[in-house]
Amino acid sequence: MKLFGVTDVGCHRKDNQDSFVLRQLDDYTAMLVVCDGMGGYQAGNVASSAAVEAFAAAVEEEFKNGAHDDPEWWEELLLHACERANQQVFDLAQNHIDYQGMGTTLVAALALPGESYVVNVGDSRCYLIENGMIQQVTVDHSLVQLLVDRGEITAEEARVHPKKNLITRALGVERKVDCDLLRVETGSGSLLLLCSDGLSNMLSDRVLLQKALEETDVEQLGQSLLKMTLELGAPDNVTVVLAQL
Repeated sequence: MKLFGVTDVGCHRKDNQDSFVLRQLDDYTAMLVVCDGMGGYQAGNVASSAAVEAFAAAVEEEFKNGAHDDPEWWEELLLHACERANQQVFDLAQNHIDYQGMGTTLVAALALPGESYVVNVGDSRCYLIENGMIQQVTVDHSLVQLLVDRGEITAEEARVHPKKNLITRALGVERKVDCDLLRVETGSGSLLLLCSDGLSNMLSDRVLLQKALEETDVEQLGQSLLKMTLELGAPDNVTVVLAQL
């Protein structure tokens, strides 16, 4: 398994409110987490970094007690970690006036041989690239996705919609969080791509797939995707996390 992650402030923002964690838990399991914070001055940074740290700590604590073969065990692990991260951000927002109203997206994956378990809140994404095809594993919790689901706009129109950054779920805003849990079958050589919307708003699925087919090394691929986004003007922070299975 080969891992790589990179984040960049982009071309127009003063602060990077994205955070990520990328860790090899053992010889067969990796943890990938991306958060894109929101809030006032510095609050987005605090929300995203607090979320990834709390999420990663919860996973590692439980993982030390021994992993299980039962899919429900992995799903409960992700759910517990997501709840822990939500509580951490929520408590910070409640206890510090400067952090009130802050929140963050979260997308995370536990990559294992033959399968991966994914959790998400908000519009940061997980993609699976294998057999010359790309699949968006997660579904955005956003206003434009609701409009797409209702047939009011197309997926292409959603990419340029003026309200594309409005999300319908976020971590840390409420005491309880509703997250999506997914299980994905993967094969040898499959690629998991987790990213903030700073990447997915700029590069289409077709472009992501094309670059993945051109670049066989995950570090080169990650750097190429970041470079392309910056060359296009990168109005938002950009985070790319990759795992080649």
